[in-house]
Amino acid sequence: MDEQGRLSPGWIVTIYGGAAVVAVGAMMHGVANSKEIWILAGIVMLLLTLISLPVCLAAQSSGDQEKDQSIELDRIRTQIRSLSDTMNSLNETIILSDDARRVINRRKERDLLCKAIEEDIQLQEWDAGLVLVRELAERFGYRVEAEQFRTRIESARAQTHSKAVHEAIHGLEELIASHKWDQALTEAARISRVFHELPQVEGLRHRVVSARDRHKEAIERRFLEAAQNDNIEEAMDLLHEMDHLLDEHEAEQFREVARGVIGKARDNLGVQFKLAVKDRAWNEAQSVGERIIDEFPNSRMANEVREMIDQIRERANTMSR
Repeated sequence: MDEQGRLSPGWIVTIYGGAAVVAVGAMMHGVANSKEIWILAGIVMLLLTLISLPVCLAAQSSGDQEKDQSIELDRIRTQIRSLSDTMNSLNETIILSDDARRVINRRKERDLLCKAIEEDIQLQEWDAGLVLVRELAERFGYRVEAEQFRTRIESARAQTHSKAVHEAIHGLEELIASHKWDQALTEAARISRVFHELPQVEGLRHRVVSARDRHKEAIERRFLEAAQNDNIEEAMDLLHEMDHLLDEHEAEQFREVARGVIGKARDNLGVQFKLAVKDRAWNEAQSVGERIIDEFPNSRMANEVREMIDQIRERANTMSR
């Protein structure tokens, strides 16, 4: 420095030379790759530029600012010492092996890992959280802490799944009550796949099948009773429902009874149709006639109704005006 406390050009050259020595030393150790060396050199140049700039400006100050210069130069000297310590620490870090650096950063990595596990628990990402728990135990050796996390995850997952499976089973019961058997079987399979580890989902398909079989037996019994009591309308309604429930083999035992019911239903509709036509009740005749065509399209009675239905509809429309 000169008499006024200014840094001479020689000091500035010395600072830059020291930085160059640090960078060359890092390259000589052969640990840092080319990318790391260029990044280090850029950081050093930037820091030295920021430090040397006020030095150069202070060197041009006038004599009446010597007190302010002294304070500024003290601050600059402190920064230079701090920079020197930082560069020494950086150089020591660069020459360390990957294993040594991992040991130094182990606690920091462990804290980051624990934070990530906490986030997975909050987001209910159970499987992802368990993967990180295994990493915490096997890679870092924090087995006690890992087991604590595992217990929390399993407990939280069990509570969440228990509530979800309860709601899913409630929805399944509604499908069963509505006699939507195909949808109920599909939903039972989905619940069993999603919550396969919970005991509540065991036997869901059997529950649906059993409910369907009980419903089927009830329909069959009511059909036979309606047919026996000549309650043809109810028997026909039950017969339509049985068509969706019974396969061909199961329906075989009801075939003769069904034929009798169908024959009586057709005959009853035929009687109703003839009475409505005879009484000139054209609206009723139209309604009954259309039922005959829809329900017994291949019967001789349906062919007879087709020949009359246009006139009946025209007369029904005339009556409605």
